[in-house]
Amino acid sequence: MKSNGIYQVSTLQALALGYTRPVATVEELLEHGDTGLGTFENVDGEMIILDGVCYQATTDGSIIRTEDKAGVPFAVAGFVKDGISFDMGEMSDIEAIKTALTLKIEEDFGLNSIHIARIDGRFESVHARAGAPYRSQHISLKDILSKTQKDFSFEDIDGTLVCVYYPDYMDGINASGWHMHFVSEDRKLGGHVFEVSMSTGECLLQKMDRIEIQLPREAAFDTYSLKEASNDEIAKVEQGNG
Repeated sequence: MKSNGIYQVSTLQALALGYTRPVATVEELLEHGDTGLGTFENVDGEMIILDGVCYQATTDGSIIRTEDKAGVPFAVAGFVKDGISFDMGEMSDIEAIKTALTLKIEEDFGLNSIHIARIDGRFESVHARAGAPYRSQHISLKDILSKTQKDFSFEDIDGTLVCVYYPDYMDGINASGWHMHFVSEDRKLGGHVFEVSMSTGECLLQKMDRIEIQLPREAAFDTYSLKEASNDEIAKVEQGNG
């Protein structure tokens, strides 16, 4: 049986507590996957990795292709080409999409495993966000986003949802449940998804059986008490509860 691994840069607890320094580069991240999501140094926008290309969503919802040497404080990536494909059809909101994806992984006894999915489709609406760069140390992600986050919406748009699932027992290493970013088909618009409705969608879902985590190498990382990161706070900023 072929092994499929997910590569993660740092932990979500560290990001939530304000560790926004680069831990890896985009170039290093792309060696480990063709699909994923995350953010950039100083929480400078939202990251979407699709088809082996890394994009950055900025505060007006526009997308730019990132440079290989761009710094990454937190991200996940994996290869999905060997995943299972299925039609999702119409979905009224983000909770309907999450429920359908969860039921699919439950069919394969996968609730204790990590999954990456891409959903290519037509979307009636996408409500998303991105933040501007904010250089800080020990300032929480929630407080950073309260200063820099901008919300925006897209209507009647073709594109892709990149979705990552972590099981409950990994909460803190990453956000438990589903976390979604969006990029338009023309690669011009995107962001971190709060809400979405879908007219049609085709999903490619990959189950992961191992994880590699690159922790920060600098001494400053050891000044963070990671257990102090609130799971409720993480859910609010990372899973679309605003």
